[in-house]
Amino acid sequence: MDKRKWLLLGAMMASSLAWAGDVSVRWEKPDDYTDIRPTNESRDGFRDRVCKELGKVFEGYGKKLPDGVKLEITVLDLDLAGDVRPMMHGNNDIRIVKDIYWPRMTINYVLKDASGKVLSEATKEEIKDMNFLMASHIPTGNTSLFYEEKMLDDWFRNKQRSGVFPKLPS
Repeated sequence: MDKRKWLLLGAMMASSLAWAGDVSVRWEKPDDYTDIRPTNESRDGFRDRVCKELGKVFEGYGKKLPDGVKLEITVLDLDLAGDVRPMMHGNNDIRIVKDIYWPRMTINYVLKDASGKVLSEATKEEIKDMNFLMASHIPTGNTSLFYEEKMLDDWFRNKQRSGVFPKLPS
């Protein structure tokens, strides 16, 4: 009985993997972004961590796209939630999070089908969440940047809801 359960589980996992698009992310000149400033990490280490964490968020959307669909994203600018301020005493700065310092990102994207035909594209699309402190959001634990993750999740969900990005077959 246990062997059949494992075989069934493996078959379900294999079938779920069959329906997946591909997402690639390119970070263009991250040193020039509006706000990718650390508080208690090195600048390079923080920048690399932010790009890695948000890159994983974008790449996760491939699981929500049909097989063969490719979404290519170029991040042009990033402004993290909050504002970094120097501390008067000590070496570490502090990030002040207030509703006037909302997260935002500027991207280019191209969405292609399996044959390479462009389904949708945008240049300098502004993604922002001006109500980031008002909405309820339970952190996923996938990233330490939960305001930015929620902003991107809302953007992707809205693209699928409006039909710009295709959904998985039901």
